[in-house]
Amino acid sequence: MTQAAAPPAALSDPADAHDGHGHHRLDLEQFLPYRLSVLTNRISRGLADIYSERFGISVTEWRVIAVLGRYPGLSANGVAERTAMDKVAVSRAVARLLERALIEREMHDSDRRRSVLELSEAGYAVYDVVVPLALDYQRNVLAPLDEAERATLDHLLSKLAKSYVA
Repeated sequence: MTQAAAPPAALSDPADAHDGHGHHRLDLEQFLPYRLSVLTNRISRGLADIYSERFGISVTEWRVIAVLGRYPGLSANGVAERTAMDKVAVSRAVARLLERALIEREMHDSDRRRSVLELSEAGYAVYDVVVPLALDYQRNVLAPLDEAERATLDHLLSKLAKSYVA
């Protein structure tokens, strides 16, 4: 019978970790938020290289395009909520995408004070080229994991995400 391994240091709770001077110690390389942030930045940067060179769009702009491609008719606030991005960053990205005519803004049918965003034909042209590239990039990122590990990763990410829904 195999014995369960002790959790890695990254997942344990070293509440009493101190340095030699009595200060709390945070081992960033084992701190989950730091590790997730670094991994996300590395993965996003690699994908951004693909679409920024070809289309001159930033990570934030691509995220706005991706969300509107999947969920047309959102407001800028709706995009910010769906992506958990800063509202100011989304607003700036929306302004740049409007200037480049990659998205369009229309007034909401029932609330004339609220505008909704949709991809323009030019925006869909970018979306339709980048999505297959993004999916291929994702396959490459996940390639080191076998099918069971990919399923476990998906399950764990979904479980963590559910506990942080606003």
